[in-house]
Amino acid sequence: MNHPSAYEGKRVVVLGLARSGVSVAKVFHSLGAEVVVNDMKKRELCPEADELAALGISVLCGYHPNDLVTAETALLVKNPGIPYTAAPVQQALEHNVEIITEVEAAYWLSPAPIIGITGSNGKTTTTTWLGELLSAAGLSPIIAGNIGRPLCEAALEASPEHWLVAELSSFQLKGTIAFRPHIGLLLNLAETHLDYHGGMDDYIASKAKLFANQTAKDVAVLNWDDPVCRKISEGLAAKLLPFSLYERLETGVYVEPPFSREEEKAASSSEAVARKIVYRSGLESDNDAIVVVPVDELGIPGRHNVANALAAVAASIAAGAEIKRLVEPLQQFKAVEHRLEYVREAGGVKYYNDSKATNPASTMMAIGSLPGKIVLIAGGLDRGSDYMELLPIFRDRLKGLVALGETRGKLARVAELAGLGNVEIAEPVEDAEQTLRLAVKQAAALAEPGDIVLLSPACASWDMFASYEQRGRIFKDSAHTL
Repeated sequence: MNHPSAYEGKRVVVLGLARSGVSVAKVFHSLGAEVVVNDMKKRELCPEADELAALGISVLCGYHPNDLVTAETALLVKNPGIPYTAAPVQQALEHNVEIITEVEAAYWLSPAPIIGITGSNGKTTTTTWLGELLSAAGLSPIIAGNIGRPLCEAALEASPEHWLVAELSSFQLKGTIAFRPHIGLLLNLAETHLDYHGGMDDYIASKAKLFANQTAKDVAVLNWDDPVCRKISEGLAAKLLPFSLYERLETGVYVEPPFSREEEKAASSSEAVARKIVYRSGLESDNDAIVVVPVDELGIPGRHNVANALAAVAASIAAGAEIKRLVEPLQQFKAVEHRLEYVREAGGVKYYNDSKATNPASTMMAIGSLPGKIVLIAGGLDRGSDYMELLPIFRDRLKGLVALGETRGKLARVAELAGLGNVEIAEPVEDAEQTLRLAVKQAAALAEPGDIVLLSPACASWDMFASYEQRGRIFKDSAHTL
């Protein structure tokens, strides 16, 4: 791809509105491109359309014109969530029109170095935590990307003195060409979004594009405990800085003493073993491990959050942060909304909102992070999984299950096979909100003082809700109004 200014006077099609579409459309319009924005939603459902139209940008809503993308189109900027099977994308492929996501345009615009964070689970927590670490170290981060703020908008604000810290999805990365973060961070890989990617090969390849254009001047931070991440590390041009929960590393950030893979329960402050996060540079002149912070002083619980902390520390060190300045934000960081977020205690029962858990691996992490007996609320969009990987943790850790959404029958079946006696189905009532409120009441009825009610759906929200945020906020309000 060329710099966006190279599209002056040329036709650029932006497919999909929302915040990122609006941002990238404004960028290309300001640089003199002939911008056309198209969204399948009706005009009255596209509040952003009037803002763009007022600037003189052509906005077409409610349908995909047959001639939207032609041989005269110079570029198609696609909303990441729109599949490659969509008609305008197929038109672009037929005419050999370059297809990108907003991330690619932002890369060319940004004068600041970029830290790109991706993975199946933990992206938002790690991105947010990393932002706080860099701020404490005086390194001026700007947080954007899949976390909510369009990357183009942040790139226009950035200066060379900033770090542009970008949470990136596989959807976004799949549509990159020259994108090159100075620091690339891959947290983990698990089966998810296969309905979009068509299989794990395309999903993994999309995630690996994070490192595709890096050079020896760049840094790749990878999870050394994940076999797919380790495989991706082979042959990378960038300097490798791994992190691990389970191994002592010659170079990297790890836990000392390491966790045991055989331990089923998550690390917590009640563990007898006093573990520390340490960093080893790998240089012969400085081969001693430097203690960063004790594990039991981290601000949020759960072994998966220890891994998130390791990753954030590694990226911070790669960006030039002084280790002593990382201690306080590691200790004081609290859960991001909808990520194992403590809501309240009522009648001796604690309520946690983990609505962002949109796949089984994330739900297993959440269950493993909380002590005591758990009544789980789970279920949502059916993407074809049988959820059998949840059976062991259902058997060993759950007191009860309330299942809802399209997958409620599948999850109830797993619970029954696990020998779980307390299984309730939240059958659809008048609307999705009332169904979830019913589920919270059912879970509360199964719980006793000392128990935990956990919303951790293991599924996307789109069968019932517009977003996992909406789902999580209804859960929190329901818990507060019991």
